[in-house]
Amino acid sequence: MSDAIDFWFSTGSTYTYLTVSRLEKVAAAQGVRFNWRPFSVRAIMREQNNIPFADKPIKSQYMWRDIERRAAMYGLEARVPAPYPLKEFDLANRLALLGLAEGWGKAYIVASYRRWFVDGQEPGLDPNLSESLSEVGQDPARTAERAACEAVIESYQAATDEARRLGIFGSPTFAVGGELFWGDDRLDDALHWLRHGSLKT
Repeated sequence: MSDAIDFWFSTGSTYTYLTVSRLEKVAAAQGVRFNWRPFSVRAIMREQNNIPFADKPIKSQYMWRDIERRAAMYGLEARVPAPYPLKEFDLANRLALLGLAEGWGKAYIVASYRRWFVDGQEPGLDPNLSESLSEVGQDPARTAERAACEAVIESYQAATDEARRLGIFGSPTFAVGGELFWGDDRLDDALHWLRHGSLKT
């Protein structure tokens, strides 16, 4: 049994706001390690012809209200609808990948999501990009340039390939050993599986 939970996510996933905004508190309270794993859920969803909210106004309306309700439950602010889908989806995720490798990624991801859902600013675009990177002590122009280098692009593709092999199709997904739990509302199930190897109480 694994001693940690792999947290697979894509900046650009709306429900992932609920997870990134509270995950460090959950980790501290539960004494659990989470491995943050950015990948391109958009690439996988396109391969599966899975476009969940485009041209589906009733489903989109439900999504925004559901996020608003759940954010209130967690004590989070959520001004919805937020800009969606993101124009610079891949850049936002490559910045997350680079930051996680260098130690400032979690704070950057949380900051960029906060600006997205509280201030209506898209991750991967200014002013969100510059302000979030500056908040975590990074030079915006230089860091965005580094996130476009071949090594980061290859790491991003490798992460997406790994997610695909694991059978991951959505964000957020929590992986415990070979078990997958999709959705912010499945975090408790993942925690229970980590401790007990089943969902039995």
